[in-house]
Amino acid sequence: MNALVLRIVCGLLFAGMVLGVVTHPPQDLTQGLGMMLPATMLLGVALKGPKGRSTIPRKRSPPAPPASGDARQ
Repeated sequence: MNALVLRIVCGLLFAGMVLGVVTHPPQDLTQGLGMMLPATMLLGVALKGPKGRSTIPRKRSPPAPPASGDARQ
């Protein structure tokens, strides 16, 4: 339940930032870039959730083969 509330709040804050940019565009490029960082962080939390884990499980890598060329045989 808390994750859902956090995702909704972050989505609303992102929407508010987008509306703010549309109504009052930034004066220069650096101000616009400075506004993009928090907006992308809010969008990431709104889409992925607070933990940011993917729903698709990753494949585990196979164990490393033993080192060839040992002195002892």
